[in-house]
Amino acid sequence: MSLSHYLIVAGILFVIGLAGLFANRRNILIMLMSIELILLAVNTNFIAFSSYLNDVAGQVFVFFILTVAAAEAAIGLAILVVLFRNRRSLDIEQLDTLKG
Repeated sequence: MSLSHYLIVAGILFVIGLAGLFANRRNILIMLMSIELILLAVNTNFIAFSSYLNDVAGQVFVFFILTVAAAEAAIGLAILVVLFRNRRSLDIEQLDTLKG
């Protein structure tokens, strides 16, 4: 497979992530999943160019990005669980009631 195949797949993932962000503005969980898809597209580009240029730096960078993304997802899901227990909804419209 050539570099263009990987870039096309990454572009499709990026567009799906953007569409998920703009199409659904009410559910926080779907917005977080869309952001993760965009991050996956960026990581795919890093891996594809790293492989194409025979350089390991892109792959190491992706490793650190995935580590931070896993921590971010765990913290984000924990916050969503607490929010759902208190409000019984993940609607963004109700988040303004949390302002102190």
